[in-house]
Amino acid sequence: MNAGPLAGIRILEVGHILAGPYATMLLADLGAEVTKLEPPGGDLSRQVSDAYFASLNRGKRSIRVDLTTDAGQERLHQLVLDAHALLVNLKPSAIRRCGLTYDDLKAYNDRLVCVALTGYGMEAGDDPAFDYVVQAATGIAALTGDPEGPPMLPGYSSADNSAGMTAALGLLAQIVSGRGGQVDVSLRDVLLSQLNYRAAAYLNEGTVPRRTPGGAHAYYVPAQLFPTAEGHLALFVTHDGFWRAFATEAGIDEPAFATMAGRAAHRDDVIAAVTKALAGDTAQGWEARLRPLHVPAAAVRTLPEALERTPGAVVRAGDYRLVGSPVHVAGYEPSYGAPPRLGEHGG
Repeated sequence: MNAGPLAGIRILEVGHILAGPYATMLLADLGAEVTKLEPPGGDLSRQVSDAYFASLNRGKRSIRVDLTTDAGQERLHQLVLDAHALLVNLKPSAIRRCGLTYDDLKAYNDRLVCVALTGYGMEAGDDPAFDYVVQAATGIAALTGDPEGPPMLPGYSSADNSAGMTAALGLLAQIVSGRGGQVDVSLRDVLLSQLNYRAAAYLNEGTVPRRTPGGAHAYYVPAQLFPTAEGHLALFVTHDGFWRAFATEAGIDEPAFATMAGRAAHRDDVIAAVTKALAGDTAQGWEARLRPLHVPAAAVRTLPEALERTPGAVVRAGDYRLVGSPVHVAGYEPSYGAPPRLGEHGG
């Protein structure tokens, strides 16, 4: 078995709950040595449940250290000497108070990469910035849900997970540069960035984003959820070839719908025709019929159903069954170590 692509990279982590620990777990999965510096009471996610903690912290080391004390600061400085990066997921004031910025630590290691993962950025203050709050503040909630109903939130922590991935990218980019320095990533900026084409349409064309029935795409038609005889189907027709294949199978023969521009111009008529056609079979039936035609479609499934269909995505990490790394590197298979006990490796 080959060593991971990040073998030899040493990363320190300070933080709680999700965004920061998820970032460093992705790096640990790729072979980095990740050490959590946990306060005396541990990462707060240990209080949620053992499985919750395991889902974000497999394969890491844990050192218990109180960074508010002189002894804790001395231990931090020792660990920084041979670390490549430090990722911190705390409020800006706490990051500064605990001496966790590049300016604080460059005297001990000027090649250290310091990543601050916060709600609104290091210069934006300490306003509460939990996942759902940031989704509301950036327009995500306003875009989610039925247009006749209230704004909604997705069923998982999209802001924290997305920010964690972005922080991991920023950390690696600065390591590759060969220079130490400060990297600043915020949940707010990540979500605004992920609204890319929605934001561009508003900024350049004045198009105000709005919720659409079935979560319909702003440009592609038909591309949304549809009811069927049983269950719902996600259909995502992005070009005319897909439409021809789908329309032939569904028995829709309308020349005005033949082009992307035509379908956009007749959106309501297209949706009505597709809805009527899909009522003739179940979601799983349509999925089975459309797959050989290479039309992008899937029946809406629950998470348990999805996991049952993708057993290769589930791995063993100590006593826990978890979803494995989404990054697959040829010739490398992660070892997926167990989540660490609090202070297992020191403190």
